[in-house]
Amino acid sequence: MEPITLKELLKATGGRLLTENAAPDTQITSVESDNRKVQDGSVFFAFVGERTDGHKFADAALKAGACGAVVSRAPEAYLPGKFYVLVEDTIKAVGALAAYYRSKFDIPVVGVTGSVGKTTTKDMIASVLSEKFNVVKTEANFNNNIGLPRTIFRITKDTQIAVIEMGMNHFGEIDYLVNIAKPTVVTITNVGTAHIGNLGSRENIFKAKCEIFNGLAPHGFAVMNGDDDFLPRLKENAQKQKEFSFAWVGEGKDNDFRAENIQDTLQDEVRYHACTPLGEIDITVPASGRHMIYPTLTAAAIGAHFGMTLEEIRAGIAHYTPAALRMEKSIVGDNILIYNDTYNANPQSMRAGLVTLSHTAGYRHVAVLGDMGELGAHEEELHREVGKAAAQLHPDLLVTVGKASLNMADEAKKNGLTNVKSYLTIEEAKAALPEIMQKDTAVLFKASHFMKMEELVQAAKEYAAK
Repeated sequence: MEPITLKELLKATGGRLLTENAAPDTQITSVESDNRKVQDGSVFFAFVGERTDGHKFADAALKAGACGAVVSRAPEAYLPGKFYVLVEDTIKAVGALAAYYRSKFDIPVVGVTGSVGKTTTKDMIASVLSEKFNVVKTEANFNNNIGLPRTIFRITKDTQIAVIEMGMNHFGEIDYLVNIAKPTVVTITNVGTAHIGNLGSRENIFKAKCEIFNGLAPHGFAVMNGDDDFLPRLKENAQKQKEFSFAWVGEGKDNDFRAENIQDTLQDEVRYHACTPLGEIDITVPASGRHMIYPTLTAAAIGAHFGMTLEEIRAGIAHYTPAALRMEKSIVGDNILIYNDTYNANPQSMRAGLVTLSHTAGYRHVAVLGDMGELGAHEEELHREVGKAAAQLHPDLLVTVGKASLNMADEAKKNGLTNVKSYLTIEEAKAALPEIMQKDTAVLFKASHFMKMEELVQAAKEYAAK
């Protein structure tokens, strides 16, 4: 973070200074909400959440070196030599400060949203752009109203491009985030069923994702999945066409960046021939699954937009490294291949994982699938869809974990899959490890994050080590 002053903080947040004699030119060198991470020059924001209240840790943060605190209620006592700024809402205040800080830098910002593959796409774009530019990207999936400002504050005078992931599960969230980040380039990976329990329909999910255009700079650039059944509607929006330029990616013949001759049955990579406005080139993606064509083509389109050559783009794709807990591969025990895809799950990513598992040649196939969250009234239907997909791909064993996944198991059986076992909890599922963790087996572990499926992965690795 480049230093800002207390005067700038007050102007950006509209806060009221509670302490006298605080110098307006006091230098602020970082923004923190965790008292354990503050350092000299930090300003501490006392966030109030469902489980904790940051005001309890303000004194600790200030004693650890923070020069001041932003609070939503006045403290009973003030530490000498520290400033205190009162705001109505500390989380909104940090967003306002991030928006101000973003305005200080005349750099391109790439905004990434979508139902499936946001983090993979963000990481792929950053990998490609890093071949030529100094890039700041969203860490992990810190993509909400707290996480996005963290990325903004990592921008410095040396940053040439920022790649920022934007998540949402309600209307208005993307709108809020883009008005902080002010992207100049945006991409929507797809419109799926993630968070359909909150938004009610894919139509509403599409509308919520399209809020990303609300903050797109005039004459901005948008990259869209041309194979998606919702996104091509944007082609019909004449007003948007005038305001923004578009590139379309996918397998379809009408796409500007197109994948042909896709080899998606390889164990460790995907290969395809890319047809682009810059020419044609063979691409090797260091990750498995046919779905990887979309993040790579998106990254190619954005790289081309910023003047990169096809060779630079190919090199950036080759240097991509998958994020932790996203189809993370490891070999344990007696040649047991684990696909650890436990960070999150929705019906689309479940099917993609099952396809990757089915293409893992030379192994017995086991799918360990848990509940998917935020599906609302569609919960049973969508779990059953995954069960049907599992039956069609026919793993040697399907293990389901969780109450909602009982529907997945039932549908898999109805569609002819006979070797199915179901457990309600992670702890109960450990009983299946002797059958799961057998020699020459490929195992896919996947569920929504709240299921804590990573605990079963750890237990599986410990079992294999014995």
